[in-house]
Amino acid sequence: MFAKVFTWWNGATLGTLYDIAKRADLIGEDDQGNRYFEERKATLEGRKRRYVIYKGYAEPSRVPVEWHGWLHHTFEHPPTVEPFLLKSWEKSHLPNLTGTVFAYRPKGSLGALARRARASSDYEAWSPK
Repeated sequence: MFAKVFTWWNGATLGTLYDIAKRADLIGEDDQGNRYFEERKATLEGRKRRYVIYKGYAEPSRVPVEWHGWLHHTFEHPPTVEPFLLKSWEKSHLPNLTGTVFAYRPKGSLGALARRARASSDYEAWSPK
């Protein structure tokens, strides 16, 4: 209960849940358990705000492409109304791998196990003779 009151990065706080429940409707849920909401009233610009409440740790890269497009008003209708069709060349969603052992490490980077080949423009320390 303590974590639910004070930690916003591990799900939503009680205040956030109350506020969203008071002025927004649940639109749908994705396969990871994230829930998506849309406000009942439009803002002054004429658009309704859209929200996501993450299940567990708040990691924005866990939002699937179809829900991301709906959240950013790229798609008018949510995937629950108009399912998103993936193209044959599109890859499935991967979480953010930065900071993990699966992160991309290009050839020559400090995290890669291989050594970088010397270049003609490499720095050579000055030594007095």
